[in-house]
Amino acid sequence: MPENRAAFITSARQRPLEIRSLPYTSPEANQIVIRNRAIGINHIDWKIQEHEFAPFRYPGVLGHESAGDVVEVGSNVSRFQVGDRVLAEGTCMATQKDADGSFQLYTAVPEHVASPIPDTLSYENATVLPLGVSTSIMGLYAPDTLELDYPSLDPKPQGQSILVWGGSSSVGSNVIQLAVHAGYEVIATASKHNFDHVRKLGATAVLDYHEPTIVDDLVTALNGKTLKGAFDAVGLPETTVPLAKVLLQTTEGTKKLVSVLGPPADLPEGISFKMAWAIVSPPELGLAIYQNFLPDALAKGVYVSFPKPDVVGKGLEHIQNGMDVLSKGISAKKIVVSL
Repeated sequence: MPENRAAFITSARQRPLEIRSLPYTSPEANQIVIRNRAIGINHIDWKIQEHEFAPFRYPGVLGHESAGDVVEVGSNVSRFQVGDRVLAEGTCMATQKDADGSFQLYTAVPEHVASPIPDTLSYENATVLPLGVSTSIMGLYAPDTLELDYPSLDPKPQGQSILVWGGSSSVGSNVIQLAVHAGYEVIATASKHNFDHVRKLGATAVLDYHEPTIVDDLVTALNGKTLKGAFDAVGLPETTVPLAKVLLQTTEGTKKLVSVLGPPADLPEGISFKMAWAIVSPPELGLAIYQNFLPDALAKGVYVSFPKPDVVGKGLEHIQNGMDVLSKGISAKKIVVSL
């Protein structure tokens, strides 16, 4: 068996992470095991460490996205082979199993949240995608969410628009691309210095959320359009409430609002609210993107790896520093550790 090592959080709010051995775990029937080559660090990781943001079993292994090489496949898996280069979401929050966290050398992942990556895409650029893709899946396609059509390489115009707050974020950038590749028009918000990035992702209009007139500006931008719904990729009261106000002032379309966090206490009445949590279920939702769309889209270069990776070091011992950097705030970047 390969020798595995992991970055453990041993107790609530414990820091720094403790690097130690962890037995290698073979895959379950519908899993693959990846030798991680790059790890993405996300807000949920440092928030669990600093604030106990979500329930977690201690000691345990955090980490929610990685890219690397397949070293073993489960008995029911046919679309991956040993040696394949892949990206994948770590599912430790859903399973509470050490083997499923990304902060280690070898991670077991379900095949429905894994995608092959082309040789032209580095592991560091690939690892920025999985958690944002999975969160987008659960906000765009799950029941009672925006319920968009699935993307394709040859989308037909839908004649409908969606509104995305936080277009330069990890989640926002994936929401934009998945929606555009399904034929929806996207109007997004971002800081002015990120306007070009968000337009390159496919948004037809980008507005500055810092402007005090942002609600009116968005209502004007949506005039005459049929709105499929809104996606809050930031999830704070100061982003969700303005989005709700925009929805209530539009005359054509739905009042659906999806957010990466729960509803604020002062959410206006008349909004159909749903939280998108990056636990992809049922597996068919994940396969619709990770199997049927993303591999070809990445190979053909029509799906952009964004935000760009900011590599803070090589080795598990650099994960803690990456979490600290992320906790201080970044814009249009993903903190990454190479392995």
